[in-house]
Amino acid sequence: MENKELLIIIPTYNEGNNILRLLMQLEELGMKDKADILIVNDASTDATNWIVKEMHYPMLSQLYNMGYGCALQTGYKYAVRRGYQYVIQMDGDGQHDVCNIPVIYQMLTEQDADGQYPDIVLGARFMEGSADFPVSLPKRIVYSMFRWLIRMATGKKISDPTTGLQGLSRKAFLYYSKYDHFDDKYPDANMIILMMLLKFRIVEIPAVMHARKEGKSMHSGLKPFWYMLRVMFSVMVVLFRVSVLKMDAEVGLLSADKI
Repeated sequence: MENKELLIIIPTYNEGNNILRLLMQLEELGMKDKADILIVNDASTDATNWIVKEMHYPMLSQLYNMGYGCALQTGYKYAVRRGYQYVIQMDGDGQHDVCNIPVIYQMLTEQDADGQYPDIVLGARFMEGSADFPVSLPKRIVYSMFRWLIRMATGKKISDPTTGLQGLSRKAFLYYSKYDHFDDKYPDANMIILMMLLKFRIVEIPAVMHARKEGKSMHSGLKPFWYMLRVMFSVMVVLFRVSVLKMDAEVGLLSADKI
């Protein structure tokens, strides 16, 4: 069967009931006719594996829990090998409303005023026109710190530096699929900074998001502060890599077949 040009990647870890609800919402939206959908199961110990198989969706299962970033990169490698032109990634916890998918896909496939296509489209919670939910004080502190880091490193403003709702061109996910090009745990502000410094075109659009209905966030409690320190260290590595070592300088200006 011939692949569609769009692949929706959903990384998941112990989100059985949430993934069931999300897949049903995607079907109600008619996405099975417009895109291929891939579940990357990061060694869940709940009923995720059974639920996805019962609903007859393609699934890649990690042998052990390798982390959010590894799960995404597994999806990127799949997209590269299967020849997809676009990827939209969304979390399996149900926080990303499926109504965002057609909007992000349209942005990926439309030229801007300069005749350019975006490489990455970020679905943002904190823009005018977005629909969001309250977040804890530790998370608000982390978001503010990441916004500041992005502004200091690139001179550009990003309103939602930790969004997992993203659309990627083939050029972007081809770059991410390669060894040492993607953070294996927390690919957030660090990856935005990397891609901006490498001259990939990134745009933000308002997104609709909801509070999770079930399960526990990987950034609950005081974990956001450890997460912030880890991402800050990763940002320093990115800056050293791009600014000092000049690795992959301006690779974002190349065409996908030269990445």
